[in-house]
Amino acid sequence: MGNRDIKVYKDLMGENSLWAEKIRNLLTEKKVMMVNIIGSPGCGKTSLLEKIASTYADKKDFAVLEGDVETTHDAERLDALDVPVSQLLTSGACHLEAKMVYQALSDLSLDTLNLVIVENVGNLVCPAEFDIGEYAKIAVLSVTEGEDKPVKYPLLFREAKAVVLTKTDLLPHLPFKKDVCLDYMRKVNSTVPIFEVSSVTGAGISSFVDWITSLG
Repeated sequence: MGNRDIKVYKDLMGENSLWAEKIRNLLTEKKVMMVNIIGSPGCGKTSLLEKIASTYADKKDFAVLEGDVETTHDAERLDALDVPVSQLLTSGACHLEAKMVYQALSDLSLDTLNLVIVENVGNLVCPAEFDIGEYAKIAVLSVTEGEDKPVKYPLLFREAKAVVLTKTDLLPHLPFKKDVCLDYMRKVNSTVPIFEVSSVTGAGISSFVDWITSLG
């Protein structure tokens, strides 16, 4: 008796939560809004950011943190538009963690910014589970992915403060049932604003940018 090893289980997200709180304190001090864009690979997150860059009143007022497993391809696309951008590489991890985001924020000139947009690693599951100190999670879903994603991956859509339905210019060419998809979204989150956009035609982008700028 008394000589057995005792197994101790701790909150594996505990450290992440501490860093997330540091981020919130930093952003509050600097009066900067941060949103966390989450969606599948290929759903159009970076194209959406490119359109935001062309619509946002002053590109120098916001910066982007680009999350990915490898490469700087997405950051290069935004850098070409003169958007302040940093690439966050997870080297295999399926989501961004708050510690890495804090380090990237610390390297930005936050005194000159109003908004930071984080493009998380392409994934509908893991990024939704990790708090990175953001004011809002924004779910991105493309019409090429199928109508049932809100009910198959409900956590993201339940926690999202907005949903962006992308690639709507493709609707005439797809069997995507938009009404069914919107109904699924409402079942998961009855009050979430939904923005239907096209990064090709620019449709709906201004309304989404207006919503983001109203958050502050």
